[in-house]
Amino acid sequence: MPLISLVRHGQASFGARDYDVLSGLGREQATATGHELARRGLREPLLVCGTLARQRDTARLLAEAAGFEEPVSEDPRWNEYDHLALLDRYTAPDPERRADSRAVQGLLDRALAAWIEDTGRTGPAGWPSFAGGATVALAELTSALGRGRDAVVVTSGGVLAALCGALLSLPSAGVVALNRVTVNAAVTTLVVGGSGTSLLTFNDHAHLTGDRRGLLTYR
Repeated sequence: MPLISLVRHGQASFGARDYDVLSGLGREQATATGHELARRGLREPLLVCGTLARQRDTARLLAEAAGFEEPVSEDPRWNEYDHLALLDRYTAPDPERRADSRAVQGLLDRALAAWIEDTGRTGPAGWPSFAGGATVALAELTSALGRGRDAVVVTSGGVLAALCGALLSLPSAGVVALNRVTVNAAVTTLVVGGSGTSLLTFNDHAHLTGDRRGLLTYR
């Protein structure tokens, strides 16, 4: 049965002028994940990523470390939501709190929950469009895999939470909880079987523990 490894991108550059750039630590995380995926012996993996710089660079570094030679295809449906726009839409302006990564996580939890439950917001800016796009991208990917081929997708925490929440039929609070704990460069594995696609493991980051614990980050 095909396995799909969903990888969250490495750590981005919080507080920098351009957030969408891997930090030095993020680059190390991507390389470590590439070594881990090589160890797993994936079968001719199809490589996909979103179009954000942090996703593309994670995919490139991961592929180099793993020795994957397949070209990486890009698909914007694997992109993350705009967290700054979400904060502006659903939380009060608070420059001091937004400068603190821990405080931002609390604000983002509330904004994400409000967005999911905002049934009046439709079209590209609505949660159904965001989550639905990721679901369709996943369905198309599973259809493209033969019985003896796996896939690696580099995406982001919001997409992972949306997909896993849908697979587990979770309410909005469950989706927010998944989004909160996603580890940078962690691997979530899906298995594609006769009854459909199922969640096998979520947020596996064993390759970022032990003597590599210094690589473990959530933001």
